[in-house]
Amino acid sequence: MKEFVLSRLVKSEDLNHHGTLFAGRTAEWFVEAAFIAAASSVGNPENIVCINIHGLMFKTPVTKGDIITFKSKIVKLGTTSITVHTSVYSETKNITPVNGFLTFINVDKDGKKMPHNLVLDDTQDEQELRQREQANKLF
Repeated sequence: MKEFVLSRLVKSEDLNHHGTLFAGRTAEWFVEAAFIAAASSVGNPENIVCINIHGLMFKTPVTKGDIITFKSKIVKLGTTSITVHTSVYSETKNITPVNGFLTFINVDKDGKKMPHNLVLDDTQDEQELRQREQANKLF
């Protein structure tokens, strides 16, 4: 599946009381990056609703002035569900401080589930295959 990329500059207003990137801000950007992958693939952003953030894992802190890049890719599809894997990369420190999965549901204008008609493509990429395997164990 197509990889969607979004970058952010960590500024003073994004920091917590420890002087590192606030988890709430990270989560906001994380959900936004995954939403972009799901909504762009479906084509109707108004039909996409986030239903689960699976284990948003913070591995290392991010500090002011860092540039972080969110890379999101659909790794699992149900009839109405879309599971996206997102990894955050530090462009300045060469680390991956955060990664995880999010699941979205495709809904109609009344909020009822409806098929998205997406199909997962074949891949030989080892990393993507591991992410798909991990996604299959989430439910």
